[in-house]
Amino acid sequence: MPHDHLIEMLDLDTEVLHDYHRELVAWVGREAPDHPRVVDLGAGSGTGSLALARELAGAQVTAVDVDPEMLAHLRAKVDAAGLADRIHTRTADLDQPWPDFGPTDVIWAASAMHHMADPEGALAEAFKALGTGGLLVIAELDSFPRFLSGTPDEDVEERGHAALDRLRHEAGMHMHEDWGDRARHAGFHTVTRRRFDIDLRPPLPAPAPRYAEVVLHRMRDRLDGLLSTADLARLAAPRGDISVRTTRTVWLARR
Repeated sequence: MPHDHLIEMLDLDTEVLHDYHRELVAWVGREAPDHPRVVDLGAGSGTGSLALARELAGAQVTAVDVDPEMLAHLRAKVDAAGLADRIHTRTADLDQPWPDFGPTDVIWAASAMHHMADPEGALAEAFKALGTGGLLVIAELDSFPRFLSGTPDEDVEERGHAALDRLRHEAGMHMHEDWGDRARHAGFHTVTRRRFDIDLRPPLPAPAPRYAEVVLHRMRDRLDGLLSTADLARLAAPRGDISVRTTRTVWLARR
């Protein structure tokens, strides 16, 4: 997916699923110390870093990503928000030994762990990076958003998701993992798991149609040759009848 579309998708996810993101950050804020020092792993377009800095009083955030283009976009958003003194960027490949991020109270890993080539190694690095009592936050997608439930094209969307799940499995992506169990094996304790079931029906947030368009376009790009031309055309059809359904699971693990 081109960078501009990926960045737009990440930004739209935060806008459309605003209540989920706000509730998650508030929950982390209740568990974190005052003025926390936060490392945002795989920060992407910076939605998590910005939310953490805005919602957690006095938080200092280090946004980490391997992609310089993503970090450039993030820095532009940080500057526009007037948060350059509280959000800093760091280029790093998290599948390699981690650099020293300095004293760290919270490690935030939102939709990042399933991309790790060596999740056990990443969890070991997170354990080393946090001080005693530090908090690891892992937020993952149980399912990618569904937009066509209850429409004539619901079956096409489900076939598309099934095909993408097979692709992710073949690529070695770590979807549907029990990250709480993995965190315990890495030495973390007091692991709390919470599932967020998201089901948005009309009237939807204003950015929702564009969010559906971008996500379905991403699906079509990856499904070329896996679904019929007719099915791909049905996914490309203009939509006026969408909903937004997805689930996210979050683990809070204490060092």
